[in-house]
Amino acid sequence: MRIHSLIVGGGIGGLAAALALARAGHTADLMEQAPAFSEVGAGIQLGPNVVRRLQALGLQEALEDVVARPERLCVSSALTGARIAVMPLAGAMEQRYGAPYFTIHRADLHSLLLHAVRALDNAGVTLNTNARIERLSTRGDAFVCAATSDSRAWEGDALIGADGVWGRVRPRIWPDAASARPTGHTAFRALLKQDTLPAALRSRQVDVWLAPRLHAVAYPVRGGEWLNLVVLAESPLGEAEVGADADADARDWDQAASRAALDRSSGHVGQPLRALLDAVPAWRAWTLCDRTPLAGPQEMVDGRVALLGDAAHPMLPYLAQGAGMAIEDAVALAQQLSGCTPAEVPQALTRYAQARWARNAQVQARARRNGGIFHLGGPVRWGRDLAMRLAGPALMDQPWLYAG
Repeated sequence: MRIHSLIVGGGIGGLAAALALARAGHTADLMEQAPAFSEVGAGIQLGPNVVRRLQALGLQEALEDVVARPERLCVSSALTGARIAVMPLAGAMEQRYGAPYFTIHRADLHSLLLHAVRALDNAGVTLNTNARIERLSTRGDAFVCAATSDSRAWEGDALIGADGVWGRVRPRIWPDAASARPTGHTAFRALLKQDTLPAALRSRQVDVWLAPRLHAVAYPVRGGEWLNLVVLAESPLGEAEVGADADADARDWDQAASRAALDRSSGHVGQPLRALLDAVPAWRAWTLCDRTPLAGPQEMVDGRVALLGDAAHPMLPYLAQGAGMAIEDAVALAQQLSGCTPAEVPQALTRYAQARWARNAQVQARARRNGGIFHLGGPVRWGRDLAMRLAGPALMDQPWLYAG
């Protein structure tokens, strides 16, 4: 028997959930508040754990058209440029974990998921735009209902909140739950066409540069034609530093940022990172926000309502797994709903939350911890660098994550 789900949010997590549910034989209405489905933002690293799920959804061929395959992960000092440690990626990840390590632009991943949903031959998913959900309700113990301010309404057997860290589903179901909080960290991002860069700055690998209170990450996207660059700094973004977007708040993760804001955070870095920063004509920025790691499955499900991705467990980008955990959630959700009847949906959603909460909480906590390690200063920074030089890939690999 088919389950009909209402999915709130048309981002990567919502589209992945719609695709996974349709592949499992179910139907869905997906509601996106914007006038059109689109995505902005930075690049994404897709570890083997995520690539395996995307392959299972039938997306391997589509991925091959837009991803880059970085050769290695290189960690260096942002102050001196000295190499600290190297971990092979190309070939090594696939051999060890059964799937490759990809890098991709966020908009490209969103686009291929959207195309896959639209190409479904069973008409299992209806895409709805301009659908800002204002009201949620239940009808007895059998249905959940969602409605917009213009009186459009939907009924389903389950409602999935995939509407992000500032979404509307979570506060309506858990009105007393704590909201996300700004961390005081800012991410500055840019895209650079590789053929416009000096040869020394072009890259086919993931580069990470570490400095006190800051680190930077660069890697190829879009088949290697572009270089994605992100600087993550322990420095809040001031209103005078966000250009024309000065009225934006912490919820806006795509603000124009002034070079002065970046310089205030990165004035202590040296070459070659300094040359790469100088090559950027314009920066975008967002304020990093998170919540306390999940404490139990009850924070992800309530009856016929479940949360997915950042709506359930926003995390700092210091483990590069935010989108990955949303995709893992989507696949797990479809697995638990597979074969169940409408009456069994609450039990299936409970199993989904029980299967996912601890792993999500672990990734949230590890991401927080990584931020502290990456940004160490003083003598402890030297100890970190020495440990990485001695242990190398043994410290940088994440078997608990990539094999999961």
